[in-house]
Amino acid sequence: MPELYWEGKNEAVNAAKNIPARLLEFDSASSVGDDDNLIVHGDNLDALKALLPFYRARVKCIYIDPPYNTHSAFEHYDDNFEHAEWLSMMYPRLELLREFLSDDGAIFISINFRDEYHHLRCICDEIFGVKNYVGTLTWESLTQPTNSGRAKFGLQIKTEPILCYRNNAAENIFELTPAQSKKNYPHKGKFGACRFEVIEKSDAGTFSRPTMKFKILGQYPREGKRWQIGEETARQLEAAGRVEIVDGIVKKAIYPEDEADNVTFKPFWSHLRAADVGTAQSGKEILNSIMGEAIGFDTVKPPALIEELIRHLDKNSLVLDAFAGSGTTAHAVINLNAADGGNRKFILIEEKEYCKTITAERVRRVGGKFKFCRVGAKLFEETGALNPAVTAAELAAHIWFKFTGQAYTTAATLPLIGTHNGAAYYLLDGMLTKKILETLPAQTGAKIIFGTACRLSADFLSANKIIFKQLPAEIKA
Repeated sequence: MPELYWEGKNEAVNAAKNIPARLLEFDSASSVGDDDNLIVHGDNLDALKALLPFYRARVKCIYIDPPYNTHSAFEHYDDNFEHAEWLSMMYPRLELLREFLSDDGAIFISINFRDEYHHLRCICDEIFGVKNYVGTLTWESLTQPTNSGRAKFGLQIKTEPILCYRNNAAENIFELTPAQSKKNYPHKGKFGACRFEVIEKSDAGTFSRPTMKFKILGQYPREGKRWQIGEETARQLEAAGRVEIVDGIVKKAIYPEDEADNVTFKPFWSHLRAADVGTAQSGKEILNSIMGEAIGFDTVKPPALIEELIRHLDKNSLVLDAFAGSGTTAHAVINLNAADGGNRKFILIEEKEYCKTITAERVRRVGGKFKFCRVGAKLFEETGALNPAVTAAELAAHIWFKFTGQAYTTAATLPLIGTHNGAAYYLLDGMLTKKILETLPAQTGAKIIFGTACRLSADFLSANKIIFKQLPAEIKA
């Protein structure tokens, strides 16, 4: 597969794994309620690295609206990169985002056609895989033309692309909404509301079937007609009460339950019309209305647009937005849960100072509950020593993630962190001795024990299926 190259790509490819692990500092005063929703203030590369031990492979839907690189200056963010700078900014973030996706997860990325769409396609093909490209949706973001200057006579682009990739081509990721049935049941049969269907057919010429002329409910088909069903089927319908004489004609009664397996679904169309999901202008108006004033966001996605994307994934989805902006994604999750009774959760990441005053405040005003936190200190100090601010529970989560590759989803009952592939993981607050070993929760199989030092011989460790890892050196490596 051809790959896109730019100056600085090698550094960008390695950036994600070179980002140091960081802690999250929770701010209860800025939080609203005790909920699983999360708003994170900080650089999204650092924030993603800090969140990964807890959410790897757990996110069903990612939506991001990164800078389009239009070489414009906006009040709240810079949108003026060199192409190489933009690609180097996006590549490691997309790499980390892929790790958050569940096996049946999908990512949607808003962009524009003019500036970076073709570059974004290339790096997404490389990171997610060409086979996992689902398609490009188009959103009718503008409905009002520009009627001034040279733009008036140029090609006016009214749609924006939204790239969609899945994590696993083998998974069916979308759920569809049943379409409202167009079939009516205007009659009353023996078993309730039904519709009647004629079961006669012309008996002329090549349609003639002498064997299809027999009595049903004591009647032969009318002159020039024959039945469409065989005699065995006719007897089954008679016995079930599913044929009746209506206006002198034998007809088959069809009830709603007879057609329950023939449900049609509303398709997930790739074109999103302004009339259905709103425009950039309506998104801006919604935001200003919520905040009570114009707050300087000129390009705002309307909540209905994001709702349309995430409604096609499970109602219990975890939704992540790493370029949260004004918080539209959380607003969409809240709206959709209220509409269909879902239990979707959201994680928003925003680095700008307005994360608290606009992003979180908007979510609060539309009824959202969330924990607010900031990207904190590094897990390790520059000397290589463990940051003294790290709690045992935080260290346990990072150990679990590093050595199992799995998200840590349950609180540790230390010293036992958990078991994985038959091995038990322990975290000590000091050295390992025979006396300490005897106090550890009993587990069969191998034991992987993390501590500051070990006073047991190599032969003893081997005989007891113990692997000792010294803190902090062996978790930093």
